[in-house]
Amino acid sequence: MKYVALVYYQEGIINGMTEEEWHDLNQECVAGVERLSEQGNYVSGQPLQPVETATTVRVRDGEIIVSDGPFAETKEQLARFYLLEAKDLNEALQLASRIPPARFGSIEVRPTRELPPRD
Repeated sequence: MKYVALVYYQEGIINGMTEEEWHDLNQECVAGVERLSEQGNYVSGQPLQPVETATTVRVRDGEIIVSDGPFAETKEQLARFYLLEAKDLNEALQLASRIPPARFGSIEVRPTRELPPRD
């Protein structure tokens, strides 16, 4: 089964890191992806640009509404996603607990779902 692990942290904490600390954290993430890949648990993933680059799209009564910024005001911002292959939720949670930015924020784990076939 596939699970998405959404990485959230306060960008202010990350922005306060030295170049060396930021580099080391990124290297931990690269090593973690390599480990997950070797174990057959890593399907896909990608880090995201900072929250100030976000744009939100809504459609209300047929009108497209575009606004700058993320969907909701929160203390933590979505920074990356991992698409993981795991036998069950417990394994997905164990895998997510090894994602390095969990030390600075949180990892939301959610099972994916397939869309039904087109009629």
